[in-house]
Amino acid sequence: MSDGATRVLADAETTGAPTVDAARELIAGLGLRPWGQVAASVYETGRLVAIAPWLTGHHQRIAFLVRSQRPDGAWGPPEGYALVPTLSATEALLAALVDGEPRTDLLAPVARGLDALVGTLLRTDARTLPDTPALDLIVPALVDRINDRLARLERTTADRLPRPPLPLPVGLTADRLRAVRSAVAAGATLPPKLAHFYEILDAVPPDAGPTLTAVGASPAATAAWLTAASPAAGPAAHAFLRALIRDGGGPVPCPAPITVFERAWVLSGLRRAGITINPPASVLESLTAATSGQGIATGDGLPTDADTTSVTLDALARLGHPADPTSLWAYETADGFCTWPGEDGFSVTTNAHVLDALGQHLTLHPDADPRYHRAVDRLSTVLTGHQRADGAWQDRWHASPYYATACCVLALAEFGRGAAAAEAVDRAAGWVLNSQRPDGSWGRWDGTAEETAYALQVLLTVPTTVPRVDDAVARGHAYLHESASQEHPPLWYGKELYCPTVIVRAAVLAACRLAGLRTSDVDRSVVDCGYQSTKTAT
Repeated sequence: MSDGATRVLADAETTGAPTVDAARELIAGLGLRPWGQVAASVYETGRLVAIAPWLTGHHQRIAFLVRSQRPDGAWGPPEGYALVPTLSATEALLAALVDGEPRTDLLAPVARGLDALVGTLLRTDARTLPDTPALDLIVPALVDRINDRLARLERTTADRLPRPPLPLPVGLTADRLRAVRSAVAAGATLPPKLAHFYEILDAVPPDAGPTLTAVGASPAATAAWLTAASPAAGPAAHAFLRALIRDGGGPVPCPAPITVFERAWVLSGLRRAGITINPPASVLESLTAATSGQGIATGDGLPTDADTTSVTLDALARLGHPADPTSLWAYETADGFCTWPGEDGFSVTTNAHVLDALGQHLTLHPDADPRYHRAVDRLSTVLTGHQRADGAWQDRWHASPYYATACCVLALAEFGRGAAAAEAVDRAAGWVLNSQRPDGSWGRWDGTAEETAYALQVLLTVPTTVPRVDDAVARGHAYLHESASQEHPPLWYGKELYCPTVIVRAAVLAACRLAGLRTSDVDRSVVDCGYQSTKTAT
């Protein structure tokens, strides 16, 4: 770690009480909402409208879909990221037209959604679509359901809509979907990661029963099972869905639950910024499973993974409760570390987080098994080898290069080895400096508080003597204060892009905390960089 970063972290322990108070309040909420906090999902809410109209809040979910439609008829973020949410919302509103009470008011949003699909989104070459999980399963399944519902519409209504069949994007087929459904029909046991998509696979969870809370950390998969089996078959799952619906006013989030994911990222990020925190014992206890077997999962219903396990281990170490990282060896590959065995692709952020966890272990145990030293050496090389020519990193679990770049820079700055690691950090800082927007923000599509926070974390790893850094930090810090009331857009990879709101708030709070120590005109109010304490909220 650079001397500048060390000094900032040391100062952070003793100054900035309002930020510390806000962080403590954020952490207190982790225990109060153990399923985690994720913004409402268009895809997941659409699936509940189509699959489970019997669930309470059905009309509120329809209203949510209607009001969240974009002016161009699509739903969701820009580019190909709009395909999955637009398919789900359009199919859901079609379901309400075909199977529900007469709703002629839905005809216009359905027509606009179909126009967006036929005119733009389904004309995309599949090779240019984002690598969101199971896209090659979800898109064929929803296109097929839309075509089926269009064919069942009354003639007077159908004449006002595009004629089926809607096409698949060029290069995308339904072959894998048919293969998986055939395996389900034959009684095959599916990989645990596919439980997250059971709503499109016609599958029944192997652990189905009265005590099962959630299927694959997915409200849609959970609702699909209860619709097929009856709510009485899963009282715990039914209660879980009712709670999510109550908290969201009808719409539901995804993924959920994200208990460990949320807690690990929040605690690790705040402590890394030097903010003194004291999480409840129950929160710490929920993380200790990372020390056994093959690690820990994001939440109930999902398989264990190296990413969540690594960040959990990092959080525990930073909180003074270090744990044995042996579980990570189950994910070691010839290329570095996989997120889970059989992963389709490579994640730089998973490998950066593994470097954090192993680096923490070696800090405490410098005489540890040489295998740990070899792994840290290799990860330093692996991460620098995946850096883009412009100095950034891009990853498969987040749409923004600022997230991936921050993960890699923080790991390399603190635990990386060799001159190449230091050079990679400098190149990343140069990319961040050159990509700042006129208003002081950073962002892939538009300036956002989340991406600005990651950019600031990158810049705060370099010495103050680097030209332009202090000015860029001051401008970014000011932007965080000015954007405190803005909603955070979805940037994290799931079935569609989603926003884990508390994780994002913690990232913004940590960056604001550190940036404030590098600027002379710090706003010390409790309304601090995108997080408003409920003690002062009006």
